[in-house]
Amino acid sequence: MGQHLPDFAAPHWFVCHTKPRCEKKFDALMGQEKFARYLPLIQSVRRYGTREKTFTKPLFPGYVFVQLEPERKDRVYQQDLLVRALPVANEAVFLRQLEAVKTICASGLEAALHPLMKKGTHVRVQGGPLHGLEGYVDDPANPQGIVVSIDVLQQGLLVRLPFNTLQLLP
Repeated sequence: MGQHLPDFAAPHWFVCHTKPRCEKKFDALMGQEKFARYLPLIQSVRRYGTREKTFTKPLFPGYVFVQLEPERKDRVYQQDLLVRALPVANEAVFLRQLEAVKTICASGLEAALHPLMKKGTHVRVQGGPLHGLEGYVDDPANPQGIVVSIDVLQQGLLVRLPFNTLQLLP
């Protein structure tokens, strides 16, 4: 009988969801383990009275991207920093998007998270005179606001609102 060598799988990318404020510690730990990883960081300025303090913070709070062999996945859990590690389904698309994130972070331009909204996404207004009102995204490509349905009339009422006042609903 021939000797059977273990079948080591190629490394895969994982989205690692860390515990709150553990992204940098987890990233450092993955570096010690010699895993390829990426923690996108951006500059943030805080004002304390008349003083300003600049620091770096994660672009995606709670997430670090790590590439590892599936049989070594247990190494990401060696300290109590991680909630879960989710495999990336389409690595080709993920790598293109990761390159875009790297380019944006390196540009020095201001970047902020923005929810992905598609036409028809159910939302609730957060703040202002329409606080609590629910509606649907009109057209994210040319955002005009939300549409509030009046079902009995089979009509919709378009209300112009900035997207940063909207909360996504399930």
